[in-house]
Amino acid sequence: MSAASCLLSKDRFLCFICLNVFTDPVSTPCGHNFCKNCISQHWDISDRCQCPLCKKAFEVRPELHINTFISEMVSQFRHEAQQKVSSSSSEQQAAKPGEVPCDICTGTKLKLFCKTDQTCICMLCSVIDHRTHEFVPLREEYEGKKAKLGKTEAEIQQMITKRQLKIQEIKESVKMSKDAADREKAEGVQMPQRLFEAELKRVQQYAVDVTLDPDTAHRKLILSDDERQVHCGEEENDLPDNPERFSVERLVLGKQSLSSGRFYFEVWVKEKRDWILGMVRESVNRKEVITPSPANGLWTVGAYENICGALEDPTVPLSLQRGSEKVGVFVDYEEGLVSFYDVDDVDVIYSFTGWSFTEKLYPFIYCTHV
Repeated sequence: MSAASCLLSKDRFLCFICLNVFTDPVSTPCGHNFCKNCISQHWDISDRCQCPLCKKAFEVRPELHINTFISEMVSQFRHEAQQKVSSSSSEQQAAKPGEVPCDICTGTKLKLFCKTDQTCICMLCSVIDHRTHEFVPLREEYEGKKAKLGKTEAEIQQMITKRQLKIQEIKESVKMSKDAADREKAEGVQMPQRLFEAELKRVQQYAVDVTLDPDTAHRKLILSDDERQVHCGEEENDLPDNPERFSVERLVLGKQSLSSGRFYFEVWVKEKRDWILGMVRESVNRKEVITPSPANGLWTVGAYENICGALEDPTVPLSLQRGSEKVGVFVDYEEGLVSFYDVDDVDVIYSFTGWSFTEKLYPFIYCTHV
């Protein structure tokens, strides 16, 4: 690297604008030197015609001519630099496995890669025309590209595996539908009912044992000792108003959440005249009034005096059988799906579809009465 250090000290051969060795050097009337193309482009885009170094202004744009003396000096410098670099790397003159010739000049076949220009260069180029660029050993660049390609291959394989699982799931669903049709013929049961049963069994495979989080419960809500039941009291308790707790809405979240995959849980609603339940995103405002809707981060179904609705904008009226005891909630994070099931009547109540989830989702229950 001694040759390189020597070359880097030859600042008098460098253009002030591009910081590379002069190409077609010209002199301004004030005596400063630049590449002809560099100074011409500089004046083309400048409001004033002046020297970039001393700031001397010219009323008339000077006519530029190649400075033959400096041009010859630069040519001699390049020649000497070539000889010094070639001498310092004489042991590497013979092409070795993995080495490539310089893409810029006829220099020594060194393993350097210019990341700025995305090309292979030699030692001479690295200290002259590419001295301000970022370059690395060619093998290092090769290994980096190879590692990146390996990551891409792994991601592609993961996508293929996911697609195969989806295809298998569809096949199983079709088979279950066919089996349901066969049973219908044998038992005289209507086809839709069998399909709903198959669908409910499929989503119940992803059942999660949900417990309620007391740190999120509104102060009027009272949780059972096993944290699986909740009812609304008359007075607020003296629990601390921590950041996770809902201060205005009588909500409580489940402790379990999901940010990928599938999730299913059931809520007992038989003895509740009014109720709202569903999924909510983690960042929902817990200290102000919330209007339940997907736009506000809540995917919910609720009932008021046995009148059921999906809390969209506007609310979608639903048909829920009187006396229903359990409501099931199923989430497919990647598919952007939240579905509600009447577990007892084996029916789909409502489905929110086509959403793009970007943060954690939590199950929640809203208590409206004591």
